[in-house]
Amino acid sequence: MELEDQWWNGQLAADIYQALRFKELKLPSYKGQSPQLNFRRYFADLIAIVSNRLRLCPAARHLAVYLLDLFMDRYDITVQQLHLVSLSCLLLASKFEEREDRVPKLETLNNLGCMSSMNLVLTKQGLLHMELLLLETFQWNLYFPTAAHFIEYYLSIAVHEGDLHDGWPMTCLEKTKIYMAKYADYFLEVSLQDHVFLCFAPSLVAATCVAASRLILHLSPTWPPRLQRLTGYTWENLISCAEKLLIAHDSDVKEANKQKCQQAGHQQQQQQQQQQGQTVYHSSGQAATVAQYLHQPNMQYPQQTQQPGLAPNHRPVSYLNHSTSLQAPNAPQHSNAQSIATTLDPKSNIPNRSYQVSMHYTCAAPCFER
Repeated sequence: MELEDQWWNGQLAADIYQALRFKELKLPSYKGQSPQLNFRRYFADLIAIVSNRLRLCPAARHLAVYLLDLFMDRYDITVQQLHLVSLSCLLLASKFEEREDRVPKLETLNNLGCMSSMNLVLTKQGLLHMELLLLETFQWNLYFPTAAHFIEYYLSIAVHEGDLHDGWPMTCLEKTKIYMAKYADYFLEVSLQDHVFLCFAPSLVAATCVAASRLILHLSPTWPPRLQRLTGYTWENLISCAEKLLIAHDSDVKEANKQKCQQAGHQQQQQQQQQQGQTVYHSSGQAATVAQYLHQPNMQYPQQTQQPGLAPNHRPVSYLNHSTSLQAPNAPQHSNAQSIATTLDPKSNIPNRSYQVSMHYTCAAPCFER
């Protein structure tokens, strides 16, 4: 039976939610003991990129990553095989969560740009064999609730006209709901990046995504009684998970601000050089434009020191767009496993510090009219 798009407003909403909460109590245990755990971030990003390119629903993406986590936790798999396993998990998850006409075809997968960059070609026989192995591993049961299955139900009452923004009543409820949905989706994607979130119940992760979004948007109270009643979680239950989400958000904000400043400085330098009419010459004596000069990495401007930083076309890791290109890792070797892990996980250098979660989060949120 097909449900309406906004199922959380229907009469079956409470029954569906209770069934999901009951099922999450019986989820398989995750030990985090995979020998290829250092590559986990890379393949989670691969699933997210392919999922976004194919416009699959968040539930399919989160289920695919969860299937990958469970499978890696039980088997020692080579990196080359993990490419096939990851895409097979996404294919199975899409068959379970999406309509039949939304399930990606083999030709569609092979025509993706990221497939050619990984030098990977999928075959029908290979996919069928891996799908069968995955289904046998999970005993033909793919009914695993994830945080994405709970988030829409929680978002249905995440913002109320009685909420305050910076202590003032809201005059634009719909705009606030849009911001809330975007931030909740952002935090939901952040939870895919690290296997540490698997130690929390999926419903708790979804509730924490809503709470963290209310913190960032300066909505008060941060965790109102209506959300406590709906989710069954108090603010104290969410603090541990919220700290990890907010640390990731803080890191992303700093990286974005750093890149913005560098790009602004780079543009200002270009404008100054154009105003001064600065012209440089190659060794052949021919004049070169400023734009050509910028592409000479071994040359420096006179009376100007080259500032280290990001390349002009560098873009920070985006949890929502996953637009960064993936480079397939080589076969795992114990001597360079740590260096590869550092490259794949930009948050591996974040200190394990206590993050103060209070009613007033210090990081500035995007401005919007109350």
